Amino acid sequence: MDVINEFIIGQAAALGVYPLLFAVCVIDGFFPPVPSETVLVTLASLSGSTGRPYLALIIVLGALGAIAGDNIAYTIGRRLGTERWAWMRRPKTQKAFVWARRGLDKRGAAIIVTARYVPIGRIAVNMTAGATGYPRRKFVPLTVVAGITWAVYSALMGRLVGGFFHSQPLLGAIVAICVAVTLGIAVDHASQRFRRSEEAVSESTEDNPGTPHSA
Repeated sequence: MDVINEFIIGQAAALGVYPLLFAVCVIDGFFPPVPSETVLVTLASLSGSTGRPYLALIIVLGALGAIAGDNIAYTIGRRLGTERWAWMRRPKTQKAFVWARRGLDKRGAAIIVTARYVPIGRIAVNMTAGATGYPRRKFVPLTVVAGITWAVYSALMGRLVGGFFHSQPLLGAIVAICVAVTLGIAVDHASQRFRRSEEAVSESTEDNPGTPHSA
């Protein structure tokens, strides 16, 4: 364990972790398997237990990468639509796209910012925004807000947990990841419940066309 901890401390102090973090956050904006949250939380946890890498740089690069990735997803959606690749046509993914389309029509700003915290959800929302012509002049500022708040949240989560494990950075990183993943699952679960309730209301309205709509 001591050897592993020493290796982690050495890697955390290396300058190479910064471009790696940025690249991961960019790619994760349009390619779901890349775990940007895990990398960001881990580095922030190491920052709290070893002093390196620097928390400010983690937040800045994480936010910039997230903003860039989200806008790349928007561009992909605008140019290619939401059915080009096989993973896009999966039932669960298509359901996410349908939900994203409805959400963008009703409350675009809230959906774009909130979706940043849900890995598949953010890709569905951002690609759908591009595919359906959501105004870029509105989209870009919202991704800036979402990227900054997401990076700050993830980094502080890792830093707060990692700070309790000064002598065991590996353990601190593992605990921080577990906490972040648990919160992420909770957000995803709440999002799915909200989506199902909206679908139920929508189906009820379609079945009863005479039902008055709220203003």
